[in-house]
Amino acid sequence: MKRKFTLSLMTLFALAFLCGAAWTGFNKYFEITRNIEIFSNVYKEINANYVDQTDPSRLMKTGIDAMLKSLDPFTNYISEAQIENYRLAIEGKYNGIGAKARKIGDYVTITEIYQDYPAHKAGLRIGDLVLSVNGLDAKGKDSEDLYQIMRGMPKSEVDVVVLRPGEKQPRTLKLIRDEVNIPNVPYSTILPDSVGYIVLATFSENAGKNVQDALSKLKSGHPGMKAVILDLRDNGGGLLHEAVNVCNTFIPQGQLISSTRGKLKEHDQVYHTRMSAIDEQIPLAVLINGQSASASEIVSGAIQDLDRGIVIGQISYGKGLVQNTKDVGYNAKVKLTIAKYYIPSGRCIQSVSYDAEGNKIHLPDSLKSEFKTRNGRTVFDGGGVMPDVEVLDANYPPIINKLIEQNHIFNYVTRYCLNHPAPADPSGFEFTEVDDFIKYLKETRFDDQSPLDKKIEELDSVARAFPDLKLDRELSVLRSSIDQDQWKQIEKHKSRIAQVIGESIVERSHFERGLLINRLVHDPLIREANRILLDPARYKGILKQKG
Repeated sequence: MKRKFTLSLMTLFALAFLCGAAWTGFNKYFEITRNIEIFSNVYKEINANYVDQTDPSRLMKTGIDAMLKSLDPFTNYISEAQIENYRLAIEGKYNGIGAKARKIGDYVTITEIYQDYPAHKAGLRIGDLVLSVNGLDAKGKDSEDLYQIMRGMPKSEVDVVVLRPGEKQPRTLKLIRDEVNIPNVPYSTILPDSVGYIVLATFSENAGKNVQDALSKLKSGHPGMKAVILDLRDNGGGLLHEAVNVCNTFIPQGQLISSTRGKLKEHDQVYHTRMSAIDEQIPLAVLINGQSASASEIVSGAIQDLDRGIVIGQISYGKGLVQNTKDVGYNAKVKLTIAKYYIPSGRCIQSVSYDAEGNKIHLPDSLKSEFKTRNGRTVFDGGGVMPDVEVLDANYPPIINKLIEQNHIFNYVTRYCLNHPAPADPSGFEFTEVDDFIKYLKETRFDDQSPLDKKIEELDSVARAFPDLKLDRELSVLRSSIDQDQWKQIEKHKSRIAQVIGESIVERSHFERGLLINRLVHDPLIREANRILLDPARYKGILKQKG
């Protein structure tokens, strides 16, 4: 009797649990249905009664973007108009004119030209202001708006009216759209002392094959090559399987590179190298910085975990999330996070949280977990790959970032190129007229917009309510001190500013390849990598050190 009562009680509990689970599931779907209906009704009322005309596509995209922004910075909606951007990230190619642009002032300005593609062939130049596209006025438009017009099927035409700096009359250029294929390995070479150098810009299709081909070509052309540098700086990632293929260049077949774990079991995957390596022994240095993310962190982290090479630079971005895309109709997609990835030591380098702008929030060391590399070196999870050799002075100081963000360097270089011939040799060009640039900054009333400026304005606003305190003089002294500090910072970093301006001047006539060639001459990370790779004792010591 007691046993029957126990069984009945267990059955009752089981039924209650199932009913509870069913009710929870029902309640969840009821909430979804209810809120979708509310959203639909709100849109209907806006569309019917709002005082101005609304753009349905733009309004809906704003709503979807706001919803996805509450999740993580990498879950995004890809509209039909943005599909070519998506193709560029995944395939390294898109249908368009082969140029980049951004809004500077009232007009979108051409900021980069891809060599031998329609924009270059038609005579478009960096610095050109876009006045109209196919007869549509471009004033006030964002670069994304113009991309939607300028991208299109190969062999179709687009008429672009531009105003070139230094000219009074606009030019009309007819561009024939084409498929633009941007190389993921834009440059590779042999450096002095027989060190190979390979730049990988993105992990689009065939990234692994192209790195392997570049290494094989360098080895065959220089049989005495002593070491190789793989540059992943500013590489924001791409395809996970291509990260595995890039690792396979240096790591033998059958080695675990990454695993993924998600809410659904089907998203749990394990990725191993599948082929023989091109070279398992050659000394290797991987360069990273704060913009090296995702697949770049799989490669640099795996190389570090397996003690296959050394990592040099600054701590990486900290993106340990895997995205997948789903079709949502009408040629649109949603890219959503489905899992986290882990590298050979078992660590996940994902930053735990982000601020409102999508910038990662660093974990304090006390909250990070320790892991071990193959040689027993200590590495940490949570917040990026920490390089074996940190070179902090390779980062731009804040004053240079301000000069770049506010387009002062871009605008000055535009003016400079009007009055100077293009550099004949990208490797030998040096910019020496920094004092002229400083004069230009003073003419244009450069303000670094220091956070202290805002605080002083706030204090000034409050002080007006207390006129008896007479703080005007003190506030004026503070403003003057802050203003003087920005000029002191510019003086302090004159040589670095000259390098950045020089690279930008070279890029105008020699494109991305010329910029990379010019950068080799003074790049602090490449110099440090060279020193370590050519010092076998130091190289091996880094790979064996504990802690």
